[in-house]
Amino acid sequence: MKLFEQENIEVLPHDGSTVYYGKILNDVESKKYFDLLIKNGDWKNDEAVIFGKHFITKRKVAWYGNEEYSYTYSNTQHDALLWTPELLELKMITEAHTGYVFNSCLLNLYHDGDEGMGWHSDDEKSLAKDSAIA
Repeated sequence: MKLFEQENIEVLPHDGSTVYYGKILNDVESKKYFDLLIKNGDWKNDEAVIFGKHFITKRKVAWYGNEEYSYTYSNTQHDALLWTPELLELKMITEAHTGYVFNSCLLNLYHDGDEGMGWHSDDEKSLAKDSAIA
């Protein structure tokens, strides 16, 4: 079974819940946004401090938001850039489907199947309690 072949799949075994909205963008739209984000994203290798050890990840990240503000996770500060036009379009599409308003977007670029992120909790104090993640 592939994760996104059916709806109403619960993938969070602990706290929280998921809602799968199905396919929102068609293949042409998906490719358009993917190409724009790859080309225009301000991609940087992510850094994290885990159990006191500093890591530079293979994955790259780019963080955008409503305003230029800082966000700290894994003991590393990240500064948001202002939304790009394509991210603002995706933000509006996401908000229309979910009913939530989002103030920032952390893009993750995984180059191949050897990169990833383990189960974790986005529990930084700067986040609103029970906020949505899309």
